[in-house]
Amino acid sequence: MEFLDLPGCNAARGTVRLPGSKSISNRVLLLAALAEGVTEVHDLLDSDDTRHMLAALRELDVGVEDRGGNHWRIHGVGGTFPVKQAELFLGNAGTAFRPLTAALALCGGDYELKGVARMHERPIGDLVDALKQLGAQIDYLGNPGFPPLHIHPATLAGDRAQVRGNVSSQFLTGLLMALPLRQKNTTVEVLGDLISKPYIGITLAMLRRFGVEVAQDGWASFTVAADARYRSPGEIYVEGDASSASYFLAAGAIGGGPVRVEGVGADSVQGDVRFADALALMGARITMGPNWIEARAPASGQLNAIDLDCNHIPDAAMTLAVAALFADGVTTLRNIASWRVKETDRIAAMAIELRKVGAAVEEGADFIRITPPEKLIPNAVIDTYDDHRMAMCLSLVSLGGVPVRINDPACVNKTFPEYFKAFAGIVQMSAASSQIPVIAIDGPSASGKGTVAERVARALGFHFLDSGALYRLTALSAMKHGVALDDEAGVAELAGTLPASFHDGAVWLEEANVTEAIRAEAVGEGASKVAALPAVRAALLDRQRAYRQPPGLVADGRDMGTVVFPDAATKIFLTASASARAERRYKQLIEKGNSANLPALVADMQARDARDTARAVAPLKPAPDALLLDTTEMDVVPAVEAVLAHYALCEARGKQGN
Repeated sequence: MEFLDLPGCNAARGTVRLPGSKSISNRVLLLAALAEGVTEVHDLLDSDDTRHMLAALRELDVGVEDRGGNHWRIHGVGGTFPVKQAELFLGNAGTAFRPLTAALALCGGDYELKGVARMHERPIGDLVDALKQLGAQIDYLGNPGFPPLHIHPATLAGDRAQVRGNVSSQFLTGLLMALPLRQKNTTVEVLGDLISKPYIGITLAMLRRFGVEVAQDGWASFTVAADARYRSPGEIYVEGDASSASYFLAAGAIGGGPVRVEGVGADSVQGDVRFADALALMGARITMGPNWIEARAPASGQLNAIDLDCNHIPDAAMTLAVAALFADGVTTLRNIASWRVKETDRIAAMAIELRKVGAAVEEGADFIRITPPEKLIPNAVIDTYDDHRMAMCLSLVSLGGVPVRINDPACVNKTFPEYFKAFAGIVQMSAASSQIPVIAIDGPSASGKGTVAERVARALGFHFLDSGALYRLTALSAMKHGVALDDEAGVAELAGTLPASFHDGAVWLEEANVTEAIRAEAVGEGASKVAALPAVRAALLDRQRAYRQPPGLVADGRDMGTVVFPDAATKIFLTASASARAERRYKQLIEKGNSANLPALVADMQARDARDTARAVAPLKPAPDALLLDTTEMDVVPAVEAVLAHYALCEARGKQGN
């Protein structure tokens, strides 16, 4: 999808089970690969970052088994990787690139590490310099200080290395994870203040689980003994992602709540659980158990502005920047210099996007200051910069009762592929959004509803939703991917992640123009079949409702007035005889140069009608308050006029009722 439209919402409540932590997942995968023995990894995050790490481990000849249900079996290599020469592509996965750089630099071998363009803009010079102090041989293949890298076999030298602490904690993490491979007493000294200390805490906790104790001098130096060896714990469970918890906890604080996240809590090793403390400073009511956290809005209903050092919650602090839109004054977030070297320059990006919704924003080298607007600007188009956390944070703007468009929503696949589905599950549409007029036009196949709906939308200047195209796209995608049309779970999964877009007067699927392809008879029949599957309809429901944007929407389909928009003030049910509809389809096919058989088309129409009216979920039928409009003997123009007249009548009645 090029974009996702989120309707304005005014409340949030419910429970969310978090996916596994990205930070823990990739640490566990690498440590399990380097350890002696076999490790059963449970609740591993399924995301772009972990897929890049798993692919790299396979290239390095690590035994990796997918046991299903986010359960993986990793056969450790006991110290060094069997493959001594490889080219690895790691996308934009910093949690894979930095630790793998360190491990490969010290284990002896010839490797090239590359990523996407943004990864090549993320600094790695401090890590490379520290590794060279320990005998690593590393060349830059592009700009000095940045990936891609060429790693040569190391020469064991030196027992101390220094690394700056104020750029990225991933540099120190990579060093600490690689040092046991040297089998030599080694100390890493941190120059200056160490940022993101909680992430180093995660690293130390994971090393401990795999049998390696690190001696510390506070946060100034870390020493790994020569006899340190990684040993499999046998079984390990990945905690839920505490950074991802921040979006839902903030939703509870903004939208009333309660919203509970499960998978992290008081017993978590992740520093980002302290985001809950920051929300409490803003007035949110927080409760916590060993494995869950719950957030409610302040008793006053409005959040407090804060001035906070965010070194302890660097990623989750981004969520505070959006929560500041709902606070009672100016919020300042400090000590966030690491934002500038993440997936994008997050300080600059956040400032740009918050200004789009009306905030006044001041940014500095390591701080951001947000003054909320009196009213949020509706229909802002949010750019996400291929950064998952920008997309997830800015979705919270919709809780101000204003619709918002999120560009490139698929970037959340980096850590939380199901984020928008989970978000939709806890929010309720605002009263303002529910007042946006909807004309729901339903009817059987070839009744003329698509043509009529499009012309009505054009006449009123409303948005247009062709729900049938979504089902046709789902069917076409299933056919392209070899998924059986009666495989409910498989088709629903495709529907939930359908890479579809509507622009330039065309319908697109996976960057291909499929405007004509989805009109093929086989695809139409497939659409009717998949539309009868409850899981598929559920997967597409929220996507359809998101089209409800000012000034109004004309939606055509077969359950617009009964299921998708049951509150629509104007409902139309177009009908026509099967023979009349078959003749229309026959003419369309002949005009396009396709062969057609009229009796066969009539039989097909009757079969589809029977299937659509008999399906268990959302059967084809008029809503009780719908206008029945028989178009058997009616052309398009009078049909459009009839719909417009009925809309005017419904609007007049609505105003009288108010």
